[in-house]
Amino acid sequence: MQRSPTSIAKAPKAGAFALKFRLPSGWTLAALLIATLTLLPVAVVLSSLLTPEWEIWTHLLEYQLPQLLTNTFWLVLGVGLGVAIIGVALAWLTAVCEFPGRRQFSWALLLPLAIPAYVTAFVAIGLLDFTGPVQTLAREWWGAIEFPSIRSRGGVIAVMTLALYPYVYLIARNAFLTQGKHALEVAQSLGLSPTVGFFRVALPMARPWIVGGVMLALMETLADFGTVAVFNYDTFTTAIYKAWFSLFSLQAASQLASLLIVFVLVALLAEQQTRTRMHYTQAGKHSVQARILLTGARAWLASGFCLVVLALGFIIPVTQLLLWASEVVEQDLDARYLDFVWHSLALAAFAALLAGAVALLLSYSARQHPGLLLRMTARIATIGYALPGAVLAVGVFIPVAWLDNRLVAVGWVQSPLLQGSLMVMLLAYLVRFLAVAHSPIESQMHRITCSVDEAARSLGVSGANLIARVHLPMLRSGFLTAAALVFVDVMKEMPITLMTRPFGWDTLAVRVFEMTSTGEWNRAALPAVALVLAGLAPVIVLTKYRSK
Repeated sequence: MQRSPTSIAKAPKAGAFALKFRLPSGWTLAALLIATLTLLPVAVVLSSLLTPEWEIWTHLLEYQLPQLLTNTFWLVLGVGLGVAIIGVALAWLTAVCEFPGRRQFSWALLLPLAIPAYVTAFVAIGLLDFTGPVQTLAREWWGAIEFPSIRSRGGVIAVMTLALYPYVYLIARNAFLTQGKHALEVAQSLGLSPTVGFFRVALPMARPWIVGGVMLALMETLADFGTVAVFNYDTFTTAIYKAWFSLFSLQAASQLASLLIVFVLVALLAEQQTRTRMHYTQAGKHSVQARILLTGARAWLASGFCLVVLALGFIIPVTQLLLWASEVVEQDLDARYLDFVWHSLALAAFAALLAGAVALLLSYSARQHPGLLLRMTARIATIGYALPGAVLAVGVFIPVAWLDNRLVAVGWVQSPLLQGSLMVMLLAYLVRFLAVAHSPIESQMHRITCSVDEAARSLGVSGANLIARVHLPMLRSGFLTAAALVFVDVMKEMPITLMTRPFGWDTLAVRVFEMTSTGEWNRAALPAVALVLAGLAPVIVLTKYRSK
């Protein structure tokens, strides 16, 4: 009898079906370590929810949380509506319409990004407060007249809207550029008027991009500390700072930070949900060039609207800063400013190099081992930008303080070694701004084809040598862009610097905070001008990037 093929098949060798376990490569371990570094502060802060201090929570619920929740809700709602209306209107006008000055406004409307929101805040208070020049001059001309108080919820919403609308403007403008005039032409062919066509066709098509820009602005709003501190408008970030440095309770600061993280994670999930619905199409050149020609009053109204927003968001604040700085430069500019500038530049430079190097390592690891694990690792490692600086300061300081206490307990050191050191500051900066460095480097990395790596390996170049001799020269523009963006962000960063700096290590941002805390607007102008000049760098980078 003939045997079946199954019966004559050779028995499998022992262990043939055993799972083969492969140790992860060094690049994978490096990427996982970076992601762990990012998750550690978040996990430390969230772990405080597992061991609640009921006395702290009773105090928070009775005296702070109702006001914090109310203030944060209205701030987020007001800024969200403000940046959406202004950003979308400006994006539509400069992308689709033709009017006097459109070409200049298209890049100039990004200039408010160069001014930290807390700088715009103290300029607004200095100009519009009861004793400011605007109200003083109005009383001289028209007698007793009542102005709305700038130190109000409406004031802080208006200032943050002017500072953050470029996020929506930049992203929405790119969306409208892909539509051009043709979206309205399609609407008109269906019998819709241009106005109705905008709301029923063009706006819904750009909705995912608009929502993405609004979510970025809202995450910046939740993370803001300097602006709300200038207005004395209590939110979670100011409450965290006061709990740490006024109540001397790191536990209370951690409890408040854990609630803020929950809000931010909800915002992140909502933003990611909008991105999953985005679909990109290739637009022809004609759609960018075809514009709606505005004439007569409509053309001048469009130019006037753009000019008013630009004046309120950039021209007036910068002019006032220069006037104030000229008044105090002779008596205030002394040897201390050498320290302020040196500390700011040193921190920003070290943080930029560190973030650039880690971002390069993370991007190269994902290139060497493409797959779900490394993609998720890269995503986790870059979530720090969405977390407020006050939260990261608490999340980094707690494990560092614990480690210092253990070292002192075992007798290895006589006093805390790591607390209040530059290492803690740089670590917090790295977690906060790694995403800023990762994005341009990863984009540039995608342009290097795999054949380049194969050719290098055939010549005996691999590993770290491959990065240094092949990738780094080809990534030079992306690396410089990443370093420039991180450099300026660190120069302007306030809560991390305030909460983790070594004793006496003051920066320009700290100087601005100290002067605005005492209402000395003119003395705060000098360091603010330096920060604005530094902030022009990323705007120039963005403008050149958009032109390409």
